[in-house]
Amino acid sequence: MRNKAAVAAVAAAAAAVGVALLARRQMREAKRWGRADAVLRGLDERCAAPPARLRQVADAVAVEMHAGLASEGGSKLGMIISYVDSLPSGQEKGLFYALDLGGTNFRVLRVQLGGKEGRVVKQECEEISIPAHLMTGTSQELFDFIAAALAKFVSSEGEDFHLLEGRQRELGFTFSFPVKQSSIASGTLIKWTKGFSIDETVGADVVAELSSALDRQGLDMKVTALVNDTIGTLAGGRYDDSDVVAAVILGTGTNAAYVERANAIPKWHGLLPKSGDMVINMEWGNFRSSHLPLTEFDQALDAESLNPGEQIYEKLISGMYLGEIVRRVLLKMTEEASLFGDDIPPKLKIPFILRTPHMSMMHHDTSPDLRTVGAKLKDVLGIQGTSLKTRRLVVAVCDIVAKRGARLAAAGIHGVLKKLGRDIPSSDKHRTVIAMDGGLYEHYTIFSETLESTLREMLGEEVSSSVVIKLANDGSGIGAALLAAAHSQYLEAEV
Repeated sequence: MRNKAAVAAVAAAAAAVGVALLARRQMREAKRWGRADAVLRGLDERCAAPPARLRQVADAVAVEMHAGLASEGGSKLGMIISYVDSLPSGQEKGLFYALDLGGTNFRVLRVQLGGKEGRVVKQECEEISIPAHLMTGTSQELFDFIAAALAKFVSSEGEDFHLLEGRQRELGFTFSFPVKQSSIASGTLIKWTKGFSIDETVGADVVAELSSALDRQGLDMKVTALVNDTIGTLAGGRYDDSDVVAAVILGTGTNAAYVERANAIPKWHGLLPKSGDMVINMEWGNFRSSHLPLTEFDQALDAESLNPGEQIYEKLISGMYLGEIVRRVLLKMTEEASLFGDDIPPKLKIPFILRTPHMSMMHHDTSPDLRTVGAKLKDVLGIQGTSLKTRRLVVAVCDIVAKRGARLAAAGIHGVLKKLGRDIPSSDKHRTVIAMDGGLYEHYTIFSETLESTLREMLGEEVSSSVVIKLANDGSGIGAALLAAAHSQYLEAEV
């Protein structure tokens, strides 16, 4: 009898210990989730972009635009005069080439334009890799390599492409490196980026460098337009739709360009162009304002970047950085709340390992158990066996970061429309079209839908009914060829 009582007492004690341990574990778990939720709530509060704040951002963009047009260096925005004073009208005819140099590969493209009726009759494109040694060699070696590839491409011109009798081939040159432009077809290199390092090219006219290389190849071709990819997107957009007034790139990086009245540019000291217009390259990635909702994660990312204090707007809204912000938030949750267990996963400490395409796939996961989120955490960060609750928390972080970026991008567009006087109701009911390019906008659906709904919210129903955002692909390719046509040396002869 006594034995039974003792056993019962031991069992009761063990049960009590078990209950206590369970209660303690549950309490520890609750505290852990409480700490993770506190990080999430803090992020949500500091990323908040309500309409009033977005209007302040839009106003600040418009003010900076005015300042940048008034004087060089007078604004955080570059507001660079592009010397593009005429955009394609759709009337262009003939054969034109484009060269797109923006990284370790370059593209050559040709397009046959058939005027108002024929439009783009035919186009062909080829991509060529630049050998690594040429990226740090001599200027002549690099441009000779490019010119030789272009000459080979020209030699394969088929019967569908027709150069008019007695005419020189003309080329639009997309050069996506910092350049100080002095005319539509000349500009000196300020500095190389993206792994290139050829000192002798810095300060040289890149069009003259390319033209000399073309001469050495015996290729009779004239560079008629030097542009960047944003202005190319604007040109391609205008060719398809005459109501296009601005272009925005939302991809790895971000930028905007728009059509300004030349007489509204105080820093322009040349003759007013016949068209009365001038395309402005905003370089809006460098925008910053006290109204931007910055978090500790943004400040740390900026401080550790290659360009601290610069490109603040780009670091909040572009594809290069969104995934990295999410990684930093998850790392803090792991450090403070053991989100992925007691040990911090080693890969979670690696900057930029979580890319925005990974973030997008997790954010768009609609499966009941969020299996894509689980798979990405495992494949990219080496984190296995995550619970549904953890996966939901990861999606919530993606949602806050992506939607803040999209809303701030919409505020930037609103600022441009404000500068153009297109943010208020107008009696003429004229359409306002923005040409958009970039993988972030094209492939991250939640981002693009949030951007569009935010712009509608800011503009109001009446104005937003006449504002259209259109996807305009390949500005750096076909856009450059169209600008070569719009600035052809033969235009006067055709009038």
